[in-house]
Amino acid sequence: MAVIVLNAITIGCETSSFVMGWIGEPLHVVDRVVVGVFVLELTARLYAHRGAFFKDPWNWFDAAIVGIALVPASGPASVLRTLRIMRALRLVTAVPSMRRVISALMAAIPGMASILGLLIIIMYVAAVMATQWFGRTAPAYFAEIPTSLFTLFQVMTGEGWPDIAGQIMDAHPWAWVFFVAYILVSSFVVLNLFIAVVVNAMDDESTSVEEQRTDDRLRAITEELARLHTKLDALSPRAESRAGEQADGSEDEPSPSLSNAG
Repeated sequence: MAVIVLNAITIGCETSSFVMGWIGEPLHVVDRVVVGVFVLELTARLYAHRGAFFKDPWNWFDAAIVGIALVPASGPASVLRTLRIMRALRLVTAVPSMRRVISALMAAIPGMASILGLLIIIMYVAAVMATQWFGRTAPAYFAEIPTSLFTLFQVMTGEGWPDIAGQIMDAHPWAWVFFVAYILVSSFVVLNLFIAVVVNAMDDESTSVEEQRTDDRLRAITEELARLHTKLDALSPRAESRAGEQADGSEDEPSPSLSNAG
């Protein structure tokens, strides 16, 4: 993690002409050393896990990041060197809590896709209505469907919508009803559904982690009980044989009363 953070800082410093003029060469040396550390670490993991290395998608992610770091700084592929900053994303694989967040986001994609489809339908219906109603009044905002879609996206984010609505309301005083209804539906309802889906997915992810820990504990307890049961089964025949030997020995010995009588 320290190497990843150091590399992210050095890459950021390389964007400053002042810093590069001051310590440019040491930064390049640090960058090469960090790449070497990444390659050695990835090679060690590959050697340790062998074929299992490719079963983990996070290992593929790390391999792609390191592969980008090895792209030459000159030639047609030099533009890919700007992707070196993606090495900072390796913090995601290094910190388990970050991996859980990414896993939750991936799990929330199906639900988010449905909400996104609903939002697109709402925006399209509103764009058609706005183009027909306000196209002549404000052609800069609602002349055609693409322009209306962009304007409504801007209104949905809350950026500058009072100016747009004010210009429309000069000719259509009732236009506030359209804008208020659209903002309520698109921003306060649909976009909050995204948050609800993501929060629910993160809650399920944390619950699954706790369930996994509980299952691991139960599995360990079950295995320990199985070992104890095996030991008891192994001790039972010995105890029975000893009891039998003691019983046979007591039958062979004469009773004390008979010996006294003799």
